[in-house]
Amino acid sequence: MTKVLHLSASPRGPRSESLAIATTFLDTIRDVSPSTPIETYDLWDGTLPPFGPDAAAAKMAVFAGEQPQGAAADAWNAAIATFRRFDAADRYVFSVPMWNAGIPYILKQFIDVISQPGLVFGFDPAQGYRGLLRGKRAAVIYTSAVYGPGRGPAFGADFQAPYVEGWLRWAGVDDIRTVHFRPDLATADADTGRRVAHAQARDLAKEFLS
Repeated sequence: MTKVLHLSASPRGPRSESLAIATTFLDTIRDVSPSTPIETYDLWDGTLPPFGPDAAAAKMAVFAGEQPQGAAADAWNAAIATFRRFDAADRYVFSVPMWNAGIPYILKQFIDVISQPGLVFGFDPAQGYRGLLRGKRAAVIYTSAVYGPGRGPAFGADFQAPYVEGWLRWAGVDDIRTVHFRPDLATADADTGRRVAHAQARDLAKEFLS
């Protein structure tokens, strides 16, 4: 059975625009397919392991064909457990607010934790990287308060979508659907953009499982 995993990168709870659009998306999936299991991973809930010296040592040990030891082994096991939670799903829904032209650090931390050799990617000295995720599909909901396409450099730049979608494709996820609501604050008519984004989320969700 297809499983959906929602990865929430916003800490703003009910005040989050990205989370609200994700809720519309997920509620539509529930209407279309009530039996489909849906899990939400709030990246801010305190369960995401750190990626620090021990985890970095473990990653480089595995790269070298060695087995992590001691604290590095503990960090490696935590990374594997986080990856398995991610890999157990077939469909991903990311709710991603823009922070300083990019993504929230908690989402970058998640990506750094699971992006490990033999899990998310393989590497060959002659051929380079290859993504190991197979049969996955992702929907990414992007929001930003000030940045918007065509607004000019004084309103910011977009390193958010290129990073997320570049990482997904690098990991092997080529089937990516997107919803954009930006700007959602520094605009005279946020309600129109909000309605359009929620409508797009409903439309995408109706065919997301097929």
